[in-house]
Amino acid sequence: MRIGEICTVPSIYCKGDETVQAAALLMRKHHVGDLVVIEQPENERIPVGIITDRDIVVSVIALGLDPASLLVGDIMSADLLTAAEDDDVYETIDRMRFRGIRRVPVVNNAGGLAGIVSVDDLLEFLAEEMGELSRISSHQQSHEKRARQ
Repeated sequence: MRIGEICTVPSIYCKGDETVQAAALLMRKHHVGDLVVIEQPENERIPVGIITDRDIVVSVIALGLDPASLLVGDIMSADLLTAAEDDDVYETIDRMRFRGIRRVPVVNNAGGLAGIVSVDDLLEFLAEEMGELSRISSHQQSHEKRARQ
């Protein structure tokens, strides 16, 4: 299955020149724990980083810094892993596991932000797959009973 089929759309984003406080308020407003940081050349939202609620707590609040005076670009994770909409789910899981990353922006063919996939999205997908697998035995038994009557 393609990662674009299970990613969350739309994803919430901001620019690097937003204040950390504005980013936190945006997270609160949309009930999310992360924002994709974008640049917007030629009307395409290009992911350049990600900021999480944990980044804000560890890098700003815990150090007693003022979130109204810091910019998102100052604390965002810029070593960004992205996935193309057509990437395979299991390959994306491998890449996330290798890098220890819980959230991955999904991009379209032009490199623009198409959505985001999280560990929670992937767990839900895998749980559904496991549920389908668990039904194989019961379907096989039903088929076998009908065939032997």
